[in-house]
Order: sequence, then structure tokens, then C-alpha cells
Amino acid sequence: MTTSADGLRYAYNTNGMTSHRLDDALSLLADTGYDGVALTVDVAHHDPFAPDLVSRTAALARRLERLGLGSTVETGARFLLDPRRKHEPTLVTADPAGRARRLSFLRRCVDIAADLGSEAVSFWAGVPAPGTDTSPGAAAWDHLAEGVRAVVAYAAERGVPAAFEPEPGMLVEDCAHWSRLAALAPGLRLALDTGHCLVTGELTPHQAVRRHAGDLGAVAVEDMPRGRHEHRAPGEGDMDLPAVLGALRTVRYGGLVSLELSRDAHRADTLVPAALEAMRHAERTWADGAQDTVPGASAPPSGMPSASVPPIPSISSGTSVPHGVAASEVAR
Repeated sequence: MTTSADGLRYAYNTNGMTSHRLDDALSLLADTGYDGVALTVDVAHHDPFAPDLVSRTAALARRLERLGLGSTVETGARFLLDPRRKHEPTLVTADPAGRARRLSFLRRCVDIAADLGSEAVSFWAGVPAPGTDTSPGAAAWDHLAEGVRAVVAYAAERGVPAAFEPEPGMLVEDCAHWSRLAALAPGLRLALDTGHCLVTGELTPHQAVRRHAGDLGAVAVEDMPRGRHEHRAPGEGDMDLPAVLGALRTVRYGGLVSLELSRDAHRADTLVPAALEAMRHAERTWADGAQDTVPGASAPPSGMPSASVPPIPSISSGTSVPHGVAASEVAR
């Protein structure tokens, strides 16, 4: 991974642009000034099960190159494998055939990432079925470790970093769980969604960046209310964006920093440019020394929104996200 002392490289996840054709989405990102795209392969964007995947991927690679966009590949499509059950089957599904189907899909995504020259492919554990023993050493962890080792091995063959994302509500939901899994799957990288740190509370976002700087394979950033798994636009939650972006600069993270606003496709036309400007503003705020919260800093008080990243009133009015939704129900 390259390092950068001059500024972070931003990408936008296509799961927040599902009302745009992929080609239109890529043009919008490039014209706005993004450095890359986090491609969530799904029914709307680069369906991995539609015909002519290899030739379509080659064409997409050429398109990305022309636009000057880097990429990561995301695998969090909701109903791609099962139209009736969100995110199922997973690597922790009890049925071996279900786990095999998820693994086959992940290998296909690794192939896509390799052919695109992507910086990483990210994936996650899945939500254990009710009644599942989730203790270390139980079958669910064995199933997960077996699947993750297979993904890491295949990704290594194709030259793609395999990055695993802790997700609130899933078997692996925080960085401590990730460390346990990484010990069972050598070579595994961390896909850190900094907003998730506000949900699990194990580490603050900037603490997670600094503690796992050497593990990072992919990074996502968005705003999020403390304790609630709701991906929100910059300024609409409790994220201290200057602190987390400053931490990424401090550790010289050179990969793409992806904005994941999967619930906001209906306002992507305005949110895509506004979110990038908000991130750059937050990064400048840190760089100018207006924030002193990065090295070893404590989290802002509970319920206190960032003072340095103003909300985006022109696009947030009347578009509030639903409340009272369990973490495992929203995620992406």
C-alpha cells in the first residue's frame, strides 16, 4: 500500500448510488474529484452472476483507468445470493452448502478485484442464526475461520489483499474480534469502518486507526450517531471527522478512504459532491491544527456532534434516517 503525507484519497461506495447507472456513477465521482470507487457488486452494479462477467470486468477496468479512479471491491450486497433473506447465506451459516455458496461468491469477487487492479476486496462474517453458540471455539467460529482462510489463500494467489470488516451485530463486530480471527487466518487484513467504532464502543475511531495502522487493508468513513448503526452524511452524527482523518494522515494511510452512505442513494446527486467537500474541510481543519484530539485523545462527550464539520442542511432537510432499527438489520 502506498503512503501519503500530502492528503487522503477519497472514494464513494456505489451502494449509495443505486439509483445511478454504474457508468453514470463513475463519471459523477470522477468529475467531482474523487480518487476512486468502492464497488459493491450487486444486481444494480456489475452483477457478478450476469452473463459475460470477464468481458464486462475488462471493460470496467478500462473505464476506471480512463477516469483515473482506483477501486476496492465490496461484497455486502443485501439480496444477491438469496432474494428472501438479507445477507444470507454467510460464512457462519450452519448449512455447509450455504457456506460454500458464500465462499464461491467471495472467490468470484476476488477475481473481479484482481482483474480491475483493485486495492482490496472486503468481506464480513454474517449474523449468527438465533440460538447459535458464538463463543470462541464453537462451531460458528470454526466455520468462519475455515472460510476466511480459504478466501485469504485464494486472494493471495490472485494478488489481492483480503480485508475483513467487523460489523455490529455480526459474529465479528469489533476490532478485538477481528484480532482473534486474524490469529486464525494469517495474512488477513482489516477493513475498518470507522463509524462502526461508535456503535460498538470498544475503541474510538481514531484509536482504532492508530492501534491497527499496520493491519489496515481498507477504510470506510461516514458519520454515525453514537450507539446506533446508522450510516449518515458528514455532520449528521457524532463522528469527530477531523480526528479520524487526522489519525489516518498521522499513520500515513495511503489507501482509498471510502464514504459509505448506503441509505442515501435518493440524494446522491447532491451528497456526492457535498460529502467530499465536508471530508476535505475536516481534513484541512486537522491539518491547520484546529483539532488537538488525535494523538491519544479521548472521545467527544456522548451525544456531542462534531463541532468542526457542519451538517449539510441543503441536502439533509426532510431526509432523516429511520430510528429504532437494530444494528443487525441495517448495516448496509
